[in-house]
Amino acid sequence: MKKRILAYTKYIDGILASDEERDWEDTIRRHKDQIAFFSHERLVHLLVFFLVAVCTVISILTLVVSEKIVILPLIVMLFVLLVPYCMHYYLLENQVQYMYKQYDAMVKKAGDQGYFSV
Repeated sequence: MKKRILAYTKYIDGILASDEERDWEDTIRRHKDQIAFFSHERLVHLLVFFLVAVCTVISILTLVVSEKIVILPLIVMLFVLLVPYCMHYYLLENQVQYMYKQYDAMVKKAGDQGYFSV
């Protein structure tokens, strides 16, 4: 997913940088579809990230209350999951927000050329 979203935003940056004629309505529609796909992915990863974080906190509280060292490997495993989920969610969140800015730039560029009206 990381490669896909980074490649897509780079592709759109290339489109925005070029001065060639383009069907902006179609390009904007396609971009909105991609924003929807990546937003859905972002929501799913937020839910998974939240679940892993809650399980981590519950495990830590259980360790503190029960003082059973047996829970420590579970906490370590959850932290091993939590860190990559946090990094991946951070990437998705920032890239989707960047895609919103790209969308605004597309609408402005299309409006400046008289192809699209908001």
